[in-house]
Amino acid sequence: MIRFSNVGMTYHARKLRKTVLRDANFSIRRGESIGICGANGAGKSTLLRLIAGVEYPTAGKIRRQMSVSWPIGYTSAFQSSLTGADNARFIARIYRRPTAPLLADVEEFAQLGAYLHQPVKSYSSGMQARLAFAISLAIRFDCYLVDEVTAAGDERFRQRSQEALASRGREGTLIMASHAPETLREYCQRGAVLADSKLSFYETIDEALAVHAWNQRRTR
Repeated sequence: MIRFSNVGMTYHARKLRKTVLRDANFSIRRGESIGICGANGAGKSTLLRLIAGVEYPTAGKIRRQMSVSWPIGYTSAFQSSLTGADNARFIARIYRRPTAPLLADVEEFAQLGAYLHQPVKSYSSGMQARLAFAISLAIRFDCYLVDEVTAAGDERFRQRSQEALASRGREGTLIMASHAPETLREYCQRGAVLADSKLSFYETIDEALAVHAWNQRRTR
């Protein structure tokens, strides 16, 4: 289970103070598949990073009783001067996984060819997303976080990504943020809408999509 207790997230910068999450209280249980809806800039990616532990909240507590992936597609955790292979080996050691089989899985899935042994800073954004996706899938997590990554790569890679995500969703917990309603409907049963710094949950993804669409029309 993942539990948010009175969680808030506010960014402070020069002449800017932005709250993206306020007083969030909810639980995510094993086996759930949840789609996160929200406008651009609403804080969906921030929410996923909070769930993953990549960022820390400015208020409240987050408790995790299952292993959680970093957001698939989130590449800031990579050391850009290292090669993709070296990043994979480093992550394998962090999670105490054998490096050779993990690297083989990453090489087969990401299909980066010779670029796997080149510095990540030489990668395109799509290549970085493919590397992140492959490493995430090479390590078995209880909960997978997905942030718009299904658009990365060519048609063959997208198909393989979709099949892998569907498999992980059947085996564990899946939390996905996407602007594509058809993608959320394909993978998610429940839904949540992030708007005006509040996260609201709905029993079905269709309910969440309908509320999000109404919010979008209201703000135009």
